[in-house]
Amino acid sequence: MAQGLKVAVIGGGSSYTPEIVEGFIDRYDRLPVRELWLVDIEAGRHKLEIVGALAKRMVEKSGLPISVHLTLNRREAIEGADFISTQMRVGLLEARKWDEHIPNLHGVIGQETTGPGGMMKALRTIPALLDICRDIEELAPNAWLLNFTNPAGMVTEAIRRYSKVRSIGLCNAPIGLTKWLSKKYDTTPSRIYTEFVGLNHLHWVTRIEIEGVDRLSELLDKRQEYSGKNVPASEWDPDFLRSLGGFPSYYLKYFYMTDVMLEEQLESLKNGGTRAEVVKKVEDELFELYKDPNLQEKPKQLEQRGGAYYSEAAVNLMESLYGDKRDIQTLNVPNGNTLDFLPPDACIEVNCVVTGQGPLALPVTQVPEQAKGLIHAVKTYERLTIRAAVEGDRDVALQAMAAHPLVPSVRVAKQLLDEMLEKNRPYLPAFF
Repeated sequence: MAQGLKVAVIGGGSSYTPEIVEGFIDRYDRLPVRELWLVDIEAGRHKLEIVGALAKRMVEKSGLPISVHLTLNRREAIEGADFISTQMRVGLLEARKWDEHIPNLHGVIGQETTGPGGMMKALRTIPALLDICRDIEELAPNAWLLNFTNPAGMVTEAIRRYSKVRSIGLCNAPIGLTKWLSKKYDTTPSRIYTEFVGLNHLHWVTRIEIEGVDRLSELLDKRQEYSGKNVPASEWDPDFLRSLGGFPSYYLKYFYMTDVMLEEQLESLKNGGTRAEVVKKVEDELFELYKDPNLQEKPKQLEQRGGAYYSEAAVNLMESLYGDKRDIQTLNVPNGNTLDFLPPDACIEVNCVVTGQGPLALPVTQVPEQAKGLIHAVKTYERLTIRAAVEGDRDVALQAMAAHPLVPSVRVAKQLLDEMLEKNRPYLPAFF
């Protein structure tokens, strides 16, 4: 480590990669990366070559002594790594399309992380990530695995419970909210404090303090909203929002405004496709940009991808772990005793102090009573899904699908499960 760090990015051919490369360049004095290994699978070779060439041009322009390696051999990349990050999508965007389409065809929310589609994504992803963890246990047992492969909460919990790998889950939503507040109140992120309660893509922000002043009530009263590009911006009910007790994640609209969100999804499906088709179009345009041999920096258009700041969150976390920075970040970690109504090994999204030995979850000052039931219900569905993914058990998968708060009945749960498993047959051999 005295000579610099080795970092491996699993899913290195992702359109997000220029952002993480930019982060390593900008923070080289605090995070001295010596080797950057971008790894992908054969199906992603073409994208890896395009984005890898851009990464090399960015590093060359910086003049920093970072060597960039492109490989399809993940063991070569993992061996001796200090940090490993994941940004992979098993089944590529084609699988996402069906995660969204099939529930819609049965009148159910089609969403790739919080809806039934998220369950299919977890079933595809968890076995693949646990296989990668076997390599990390053997080849880089001291490495930190930073997971922002969705559904990040479930995937991180599976890694923590079923491997020995030191893993932390993260999401772009908390850092995105801080940037939004920073711009809105014209202040620096260091003068903003937010307290998160809940799960990944199912959180409530119960404290928002700007320069020491409580702004939560003001934001709720005025229906101010921070939203991601991947969630439609339908308005909250003002009376409901004012009394909610926390600034809601935009993903909570799928649970609190199910009828409106479903109507929007069905309309989108009818008029040109779901979010998967939109993302595919954006990605195609990005890779056309990346091919330009004169491009030597992250293009602004990457922010339209829907996952802006994902890589910035990962680089923040690496810097804090490496430098024992002891700052506060919102991460996905085991619950411990933080939420007394969830098991200790359940993964939650919560503020943590990040030390050189890992994150330490901070106690939460309040949990809205009205949030507890939904958190518990979704965590029950998540834990059943994790078990189904690990054991390849169709009965447990049915219990998970039926337990999902967005699935209206056992009859619909069975239809969804049968159709979605069949569509994912190539990726889920354990279920057949």
